[in-house]
Amino acid sequence: MSLYRDTGVVLRVQKLGEADRIITLLTQKHGKVRAVAKGVRRMTSRIGARVEPFAHVDVQFYTGRTLDVITQVQTLDAFGAPIAADYRRYTAGCAVLETADRLSAEEGEPVLRLYLLVAGALRALADGTRDASLVLDAFLLRALAFAGWAPAIGECARCGEPGPHPAFSVPAGGSVCPRCRPAGSASPSRDVLTLMDALAHGSWDVAEASVEPVRRETSGLVAALLQWHLERQLRSLPLVERKRT
Repeated sequence: MSLYRDTGVVLRVQKLGEADRIITLLTQKHGKVRAVAKGVRRMTSRIGARVEPFAHVDVQFYTGRTLDVITQVQTLDAFGAPIAADYRRYTAGCAVLETADRLSAEEGEPVLRLYLLVAGALRALADGTRDASLVLDAFLLRALAFAGWAPAIGECARCGEPGPHPAFSVPAGGSVCPRCRPAGSASPSRDVLTLMDALAHGSWDVAEASVEPVRRETSGLVAALLQWHLERQLRSLPLVERKRT
């Protein structure tokens, strides 16, 4: 029996048989791992509550024929309770987990940067000191960069001419100059591009000073970029509550 340990974030769970679950984790060293947690749906299970979505855990596995099996779990960060207590944070967290699941398609492929992005986003959502919508958009922009799809913000996506430019084309990959502007390009305000750049680079003072209309327009562009590159819409993204109360 081959044992190994890793730390990871639980992305999703699926029922298996009468008492088991398949747990999908994004781990620090082994990338995405799908493993069986036996008996966790029974009331007497000692680890059932530790392998729910949003959990940040230290896990021991042993290698199985088709799926690995979870043998031990230790909670590192219980992000689930504070995130689930607020609808805006919960829907944003679900979008974070689904995006990570889509971007780490190959099981066993190391994705350390994505793991750190997910853990950081969930920690920020659980902490509750930053606006959930800003945290989500910052995560999505950085996750796109991790996948090699970082949008051009300060220069033309086609010719590289320094900006800022008045047009933004999702298929072209970001801002475009008047000479390269394709038909159907959006015309975001200068403040939208400033916010996108701030979120991509962690300039939170600038991001938190932005106004609600600018945040909504920025969220729309970020969601459009993600959908374009993934070639499908996230199921959780339309449910995200963007409006602050």
